[in-house]
Amino acid sequence: MHLVSVMQRGVWAVLLWPNLLTVSIPLDCREEPGSLSRCPSISQEKLLDRVIQHAELIYRVSEESCSLYEDMFIPLPLQFQRNQAGYSCITRTLSIPSSRNEIQQISDKWLLHSVLMLVQAWIEPLVYLQTSLGRYDAAPDMLLNKTKWVSEKLISLEQGVVVLIKKMLDEGILTINHSEQGLFQYELQPEMLESVMRDYTLLSCFKKDAHKMEAFLKLLKCRQTDKYNCS
Repeated sequence: MHLVSVMQRGVWAVLLWPNLLTVSIPLDCREEPGSLSRCPSISQEKLLDRVIQHAELIYRVSEESCSLYEDMFIPLPLQFQRNQAGYSCITRTLSIPSSRNEIQQISDKWLLHSVLMLVQAWIEPLVYLQTSLGRYDAAPDMLLNKTKWVSEKLISLEQGVVVLIKKMLDEGILTINHSEQGLFQYELQPEMLESVMRDYTLLSCFKKDAHKMEAFLKLLKCRQTDKYNCS
């Protein structure tokens, strides 16, 4: 990637980043730490719309972060090496539908629970990713800020999905103990190249799963309005 292209992308990111933050409508599921959530007072339709908007923004920023990381740290040969080396995503063991046919057949309940499982599975890895990127000598502030923003918004998305499950399904939430399941394991101080490739894998896999979250929520929205014409 030419340096001019990287610099141009960085300039546009700096200009657009504040606007992205102001456009986001908060889920506002917590008034203060320890207080009752405010989300239950929002209608189910509006809450679903806000959850979808959060998921859209998270996916968009994850896409930008992955592209920025590639431009800064991953030349094309290493991108091919990652594909050939079999780096796998941490959520591969979750029972999440992947094919179009599977997705169309699952119930609204499992659409919501699939989103919640994906959200909860990524909370710890994104915290780790922030720490790992902070050790880079040349990591731009834009990348660090985007990663932190996504990590914080993911927690808000979790809160919104939890309330949505209670509203739509009238049931408790699905919880996962990630440390016991071993979804995310890492060495404290890996070799630099290994660290770069692992962080790239995390960013790439999160972008993929963030797109799934968005797609599942939009399918759920479609089913609420036009049940027989959703694809």
